[in-house]
Amino acid sequence: MPQITVDYSESLDVTFDRRGFALALHPVVVETAAARIEACKTRFRLTEDNVVGADGEGHAIVHVTLALLAGRSDETKAKLTEAVLELLRKYIEPTDGVATVHASAEVRDLDPSYRKYEE
Repeated sequence: MPQITVDYSESLDVTFDRRGFALALHPVVVETAAARIEACKTRFRLTEDNVVGADGEGHAIVHVTLALLAGRSDETKAKLTEAVLELLRKYIEPTDGVATVHASAEVRDLDPSYRKYEE
């Protein structure tokens, strides 16, 4: 915990500094949601096929999901998603052929069945 997943359009593969984004995001999660830096885990999933609206051309999508143990207030969750969106602006460079980047973020509570181990 936190489990962070970033889905992003293939068209951003070269211009999205994913490692930089994750390394900047982790301290923000720690500060905002009272997590431990060692517990922050981020994975990126490239999505090949994305369609936006009726056209689909010239659009890219980035969606960040942060799954945390239950107990954070709605205010804390909103503050965290706003911080995520601000960071995305810093780590995605303009991309040829992409007129609009549709960025979104959400914070979810992990299911009570969530368990983990480390070896």
